Amino acid sequence: MTTPDGTPDDDRAGTSGGGGNRAHGDDSVMTVVRQWHAVHPGLATAPMELIGRLNRCAALLQQAEDAPLRLAGLSRAEFDLLGALRRTGRALTPGDLAKETFSSGAAVTKRLKQLTERGLVERRGDSRDRRVIRIHLTDQGRDLVDGILPGQLAYEAAALSGLRAGEQADLAGLLSALLVQLEGRLGGFRP
Repeated sequence: MTTPDGTPDDDRAGTSGGGGNRAHGDDSVMTVVRQWHAVHPGLATAPMELIGRLNRCAALLQQAEDAPLRLAGLSRAEFDLLGALRRTGRALTPGDLAKETFSSGAAVTKRLKQLTERGLVERRGDSRDRRVIRIHLTDQGRDLVDGILPGQLAYEAAALSGLRAGEQADLAGLLSALLVQLEGRLGGFRP
């Protein structure tokens, strides 16, 4: 945590409020913040403390989360495509899938090729406009997603088990508020 002038408040660093939790020790972002303060003592690092922690948590969760998917022979990106088709309950165009998964069109095309070869999705021309391709989840693809999802959710619950239910709800609310703000400000930017 920093004081209003942007310098670390060592008496409060590590307490609730941005510096981590002393009971769990300083996190890796706090080490980076201290290093920056050694080089630039007046630097206001509050944004770094938040964004750095969000990025680090996302990276660690992504690495850990991929393990159950790898057991099923899927990457996270492939599972996201299959999941988008399953949860929307309808066929989607490659462009729709790019938007749903925050992916580039080229990345979606590559993943769809792999998923098609595995028999998890099918590409079909649109009945009204043959120029439009719609991606359908096959029965095998649906069964795979439905088989993976409960275990994936259990794994995610275990990853969050260090936070009490109220803390999880508070964090979800804060992240939702940030996401709404960023999506509005950045125009829902999707690569």
